[in-house]
Amino acid sequence: MTFNDEWLVATVQVLLPEGAIETVRREAGTATVSLWEQLVQRRLATDDQILTAIAKRFRLPVAEIGPYDSRARENLPENLVRRFNVLPLRMTDSFLEVATANPFDIDAEKMLAFATGREVRMLLASPMKIHERVEQLYGGAEEAVHKILGGLEDADVQQLEDEPSDVAASAEEASTAPIVRLVDMMLADGISSRASDVHVEPVEGGVVVRYRIDGVLRQVMKIPRSAGVPLISRIKIMSGLDIADRRRPQDGRARVSVNGSPVDLRISTLPATHGEKVVIRVLNQRATVLSLDSLGMSEDEREQIGKLLSNKEGIILVTGPTGSGKTTTLYSALRMVQSEGVNIVTVEDPVEFRLGENIVQVQVNEKAGLTFATALRSILRQDPDVVLVGEIRDHETAQIAVQASLTGHLVLSTLHTNDAPHAVTRLVDMGMETYKIATALRGVIAQRLMRRLCPICRQESRDGVPTRIKRYIPEGATLYRSVGCPECAMTGYRGRFSIVEVLTMNPELERRIGAGATADKIAEAARHTGMKSLWESGLVHVLNGETTLEELLRVTDVPHDDRAGGFGRVPTPAPFRVSGQQPAIPSAEPSSNGTAPLAPLAPVKGVDLSFELLEEVITPVLDDPTGRPGKGRCVLLVEDEDQLRRVMKDLLEREGYKVAEARDGAQALDEVDRSAPDLIMLDLNLPGTLDGYGVLQRLRSRSSTSDIPVIVLTAKGDEDNEVRVFQLGADDFLTKPFRARALSARLEAVLGRRRV
Repeated sequence: MTFNDEWLVATVQVLLPEGAIETVRREAGTATVSLWEQLVQRRLATDDQILTAIAKRFRLPVAEIGPYDSRARENLPENLVRRFNVLPLRMTDSFLEVATANPFDIDAEKMLAFATGREVRMLLASPMKIHERVEQLYGGAEEAVHKILGGLEDADVQQLEDEPSDVAASAEEASTAPIVRLVDMMLADGISSRASDVHVEPVEGGVVVRYRIDGVLRQVMKIPRSAGVPLISRIKIMSGLDIADRRRPQDGRARVSVNGSPVDLRISTLPATHGEKVVIRVLNQRATVLSLDSLGMSEDEREQIGKLLSNKEGIILVTGPTGSGKTTTLYSALRMVQSEGVNIVTVEDPVEFRLGENIVQVQVNEKAGLTFATALRSILRQDPDVVLVGEIRDHETAQIAVQASLTGHLVLSTLHTNDAPHAVTRLVDMGMETYKIATALRGVIAQRLMRRLCPICRQESRDGVPTRIKRYIPEGATLYRSVGCPECAMTGYRGRFSIVEVLTMNPELERRIGAGATADKIAEAARHTGMKSLWESGLVHVLNGETTLEELLRVTDVPHDDRAGGFGRVPTPAPFRVSGQQPAIPSAEPSSNGTAPLAPLAPVKGVDLSFELLEEVITPVLDDPTGRPGKGRCVLLVEDEDQLRRVMKDLLEREGYKVAEARDGAQALDEVDRSAPDLIMLDLNLPGTLDGYGVLQRLRSRSSTSDIPVIVLTAKGDEDNEVRVFQLGADDFLTKPFRARALSARLEAVLGRRRV
């Protein structure tokens, strides 16, 4: 092998014992190394000896490395400095002085001269000393951390151990004082800012730190990659994770003391394109008051939940998306029923808060075989009065929970559904019998979290109310808007409260659920007995001046029958053309029948509508409803591409069909229950965890939907894919791009076959 500074051999040979250089070559193997660095590391020669020998032989000056010249540092790109391992010393209008360990590197001299426009003077210096000074000069991890910490106040942060841990920190750089201090300050700042989560996300060129405050993410700092990667390793060390494993998601816990107050942290890592993303869930028990009064519900809502909790047996469900406060509501409910004479046991994944005396909390450990179902079986042998199941995820857990509620236990749990009535259909999807659900269920609480207006800076709103929601706002009502001030970090909001939809069981609901009624029929019966929707619950807070209309519309939907273009009426279609022409944009004026106009279509970059519909549509006579092939039948259109879905919807409505829409698999299953379609057009490539194959499989596994015709739409026209969808129960297979008249004919053919 040859050294990358082979020119040095003849110069230093006189300083070394005979055969020393050959020994270094042999032991280095095939690796390309620096002879200079190898001699110093093996103590065969010193830097000064090598420098003196080079300077004497080639009559070159030795660099005196003193205080750095800021002008030279600013004008010489860092990438060139690191590439050629040179150190800028001094710069004038005519020349640049640099220290180098290889004064004969012509490429380096030319590149530096070109980059600075000056004559380059090369001075001798040790490669190790150059490297060390470059790290100081261009900001390694330590300098970057010092810059970031300059704007943060000191806080006393100490790590607390629940029990002795045998996981040792194996990353030396993650244990340096600046990195440890940066993590401490980040946690202290996030907790003092009321953050519920801290996101550490590697991006191109660095690592971004964001806080989720009042449900909304805000970027607070961007850290250079040299400091960001050790920061992530430090977080993994704190939570007992394997820092050497960066290819698998990992979950861990940590406990810290911030200014004397203990705070639990839940850490999750995820491998991503630019590195590992880390999310830290902050579980600050002192900042979270576990009582229904503190959740911000109205008095009648608290009374309804209190009545549900007065049951001695049955199952009570809390539903909503991730981050909607379900666990906090369940914990608050446990506080209401907690007493010395009540045996309460929980099974959770993970245990978020330690609830104290008289409540036994069990942590799920799937690696050890302790799942929700197995833990629940064991809990029922512990003579419990109240059981909390963190989440019902599968048929087995649902079956045991329902069985426990039927045998004299009060069971509290959560489900992921959009509203209360759909909790029933979700249990049916899991394979539960409807008669058992009707008997066991005592109530469902659907929940969302809304941001509360900052009381210091809120102002009365002078903006007009959107037309589609005017009917809900009383004449003369005072509405407020968010402004922003230092107290609320210029967001206009400070804190959050709950809005709920409480479904309480009654004989009519039991009858409908037992008969297998759809979610909309269950909702209809519940509303007749006084159930308020999430929209109505939130509207009360808007009219009370606690939040804004914008926040209400962000969190909830306007009631279904008021949505523009919603199922139940056919909007007046606009003129429509295809074959390379954009569809005409619908008018923004209200139509003659008083219905809301369709939203204007925004141009979508990269979407060519002529690719999707290749023929001009033959428009039927609209004033003769009997002449249209659709004749009022309903088609559910499941397609995630908004522009294409609007074009197809317009086409189907012209053919006389009523059209319901869904953008993903979960929404499609909900819409099936809501609109009871005569036919489903299903795209296979859907966002989220449930794609078109999964939707089709679930439709065919349910007795209520097994006979609905399904036409599959896909860009994958291969034979294997076609065979697969037919095996799953599809009625027809349509490859994109398709022709307009062919689409209409296929719809009629499939519906005709089903009628026969």
